[in-house]
Amino acid sequence: MKDERSSGFHAIWVSLISNVVLTVLKIAVGLLFASPVLVADGVHNAGDIIATVAALTSSMVSKKPADEDHPYGHGKAEVIASAMVAVILALAAFWIGWQSVLALFGSPETENWIPLVAAAVSLVWKQALYLYTIRIGRAEKSKSVLATAYDHLADVYASLAAVLGIGLALVGSRFEWRWAAYGDPTAGIIVSLLVLKLAYEIGKDAVDILMERTIPAEQLAKYEALIAKQDGIKRIDRVRAREHGHYIIVDVRVGVPSHYTIQQGHDICRQVKQSIMNSDPDVVEVMVHLNPWDEEEEEAAGTASP
Repeated sequence: MKDERSSGFHAIWVSLISNVVLTVLKIAVGLLFASPVLVADGVHNAGDIIATVAALTSSMVSKKPADEDHPYGHGKAEVIASAMVAVILALAAFWIGWQSVLALFGSPETENWIPLVAAAVSLVWKQALYLYTIRIGRAEKSKSVLATAYDHLADVYASLAAVLGIGLALVGSRFEWRWAAYGDPTAGIIVSLLVLKLAYEIGKDAVDILMERTIPAEQLAKYEALIAKQDGIKRIDRVRAREHGHYIIVDVRVGVPSHYTIQQGHDICRQVKQSIMNSDPDVVEVMVHLNPWDEEEEEAAGTASP
């Protein structure tokens, strides 16, 4: 666990430093050479700095153990950070789109190869960061690191569009293609739509977890199958489970013979809990409630049913 925490923190710190460097590079070059898509991409990176700080803070909070005020742990801190990343991405998308539309209806600027180089450097750098953070995020099942990875992916799209747009404008100026001069702002509009789509996907996932949407039915069915195999279980009344950030909490209600002792009931609860947690390492808590089961009452209820 200590190594995983160090990996997650390291990934977010690398992302933070990279975002600062790329923000300065892209905004400076974009303003100096009048490249709308590069400036917009730089502003997007500026938003990434805020998102990465949020991810860093939430990652630290989410690893804290449960306490009296938070008996189920602090896992949702990472989900809140994911929601913040989604909001920042959405705002960046609208900013990029607006600036690109303004540039599209204005006089085209003369392109230079330096913005193209800056965009290409950003593309390669961000692709490397995405591959690095997505690997760690999936290994640790960290919502904040995964959100940071998808944020890098949005930057990959943005930088790719910038490379294509600026490159098209440069080629157009060489061959006197007037329409190609608008490749830069057109690429910016495409970038804004891609980033907005990514913001929606991240935001939807975060909202689902915050609203405690149940886990997939297939996974619940696996839990039920494990419970049914345990000695003493006569009836499964209810099985529910929800994500709590990077871990899962399960709630089980089962029927056991009404004449069982407290010790027997306790043993059944422990068996159910251990069977589920051993089968799924993401589960950190299983709450088991026992209901009394009586064979005669069960048969009578079955006979009374139409």
